Amino acid sequence: MAKCTCEPAEIMLFPCAGGSNVGQLANQAAVKLDQEGAGKLFCLAGLGGHVQSIVESTKVARRIVAIDGCPIGCAKATVEHAGFLVTDYVMVTRLGIQKNHEFAWTGEELDRVVQAVKESLES
Repeated sequence: MAKCTCEPAEIMLFPCAGGSNVGQLANQAAVKLDQEGAGKLFCLAGLGGHVQSIVESTKVARRIVAIDGCPIGCAKATVEHAGFLVTDYVMVTRLGIQKNHEFAWTGEELDRVVQAVKESLES
């Protein structure tokens, strides 16, 4: 049986990884935040699928960050459906980035999302 390699963390990042630029941008921002040590990227699909090791790891989080691409809000809804409270929430389209199906974004847009999450975590 496959085992999750995710270790619990105080700040867990659950990004959208949807089929648009903003969904993929949410995911890329979470990757960058993890690389910078601002939180730990976790598997939203595993949480939504109630994978026991991911659910158990999430229980020890002090902060749960959902990063959604658009107002559909899949990341936040998935975390809440699994029974957890989202403590920090960022939606990419609220940052002035328009949703499209081109899967392209600028470094400035990526930085804008990363900064929005960091500001949320500072409060």
